[in-house]
Amino acid sequence: MNGARMSTLASLRGSIARIEAPMDAGLDAGLSNRIALGHPSADAMLRGGLAPATLHEVFADGHQAGAATGFITGLAGRLSPRKPLVWVRQDFSDVENGTLSMSGLCELGLDPRLLVTVRAADVDAALRTAADALACDALGAVVIEIWGNVRQLDLVASRKLTLAAQASGVSALLLRIAATPIPSTAETRWIVRAAHSPPGSTASAWGAPRFDAELVRNRHGPVGRWIMEWKCDECQFSEPPAYPQPLAATPAHRPHQAPARAVRLAS
Repeated sequence: MNGARMSTLASLRGSIARIEAPMDAGLDAGLSNRIALGHPSADAMLRGGLAPATLHEVFADGHQAGAATGFITGLAGRLSPRKPLVWVRQDFSDVENGTLSMSGLCELGLDPRLLVTVRAADVDAALRTAADALACDALGAVVIEIWGNVRQLDLVASRKLTLAAQASGVSALLLRIAATPIPSTAETRWIVRAAHSPPGSTASAWGAPRFDAELVRNRHGPVGRWIMEWKCDECQFSEPPAYPQPLAATPAHRPHQAPARAVRLAS
């Protein structure tokens, strides 16, 4: 009996070690294959860039869904530039946000020919589809888009996604709209909002997409917040140029009135 118990205990310890080893061991070795976003300050915080073959989360309010979709498209473009990308969407996302625009994704630099979109009837179907997709090592990344707070996406579910990504080498990107962040095994977590466009004339108003990106979770480093501009042609993020703020011009009549005011004060 004691031998059987010791064997069971050893087996359980081995299982725990196999689960935890990919999460914490080999960190220094994994730094060499990080994928730079192109934004120097963000890449410095991330110790070189995003870690592939793991889970990354992007959160946004409902009215910021467009910005979050654009941002996660940029992450997918960096993590999967030449490999197929699977985008799993809950049906409710189509109702709230509309369908994905292939022309819009193409303008952002994503090749629609490498994109496979899957509509899932509910959260359970979306997670099952994502797990199957993550098992295919021919893919570069899998985007899982889920709307609202759902009980199925708990710590256990995020760990399963992380382990599946690590086993196949396929990155998992979880897009959460109108949801509250909860504990997970994600490598990074971002909260994304649309950023203001730079000042300019109406003719030059259409420029590169800008995101107010806040890194609120970084498993192996500090966090931060930046304005990140997406360069569609280069397919990478960058720091936006600094534009000087306009200043009010000095009144032309001021030098003439100042002496008169001084005379009145003296009298």
